[in-house]
Amino acid sequence: MSETLTPAHAINRTDLAQFTGTAHYYRWFGGLVLTDGAHFLASNGAAWLMDVLASVQSLRAMRAEERQFWTLSVDLEQHRGVVVCTDGGKSGQPERELYRQEIDYTDFPLTEIKLFAFREAGLGRVVLLPSEY
Repeated sequence: MSETLTPAHAINRTDLAQFTGTAHYYRWFGGLVLTDGAHFLASNGAAWLMDVLASVQSLRAMRAEERQFWTLSVDLEQHRGVVVCTDGGKSGQPERELYRQEIDYTDFPLTEIKLFAFREAGLGRVVLLPSEY
């Protein structure tokens, strides 16, 4: 069965809410493995976001973290955004920012999207939507 791809503006909260687990894993460069939800984002105009995650995995701070908590925040009027990765906070400590990248232009249609990236033995760094956790 061939997959039909739609433009990025088709991404909405209703579409994302359907992902509550994953049936398949998809290899991405940089050692990332995408779940069905993360793959849906990549296939519908947000491949660049997965590329951001993949491109920094070799940084020392990123390699050291078992769990990464990613947030893309978008100003829909200015078409600008920021991607931030934190460690999620550990043992009652506040979150520590691991990475930040300003996005000068994006047509991503939501004001915010969160992703988790967890190291999974035998798979690599698995990227998933919070609803897939």
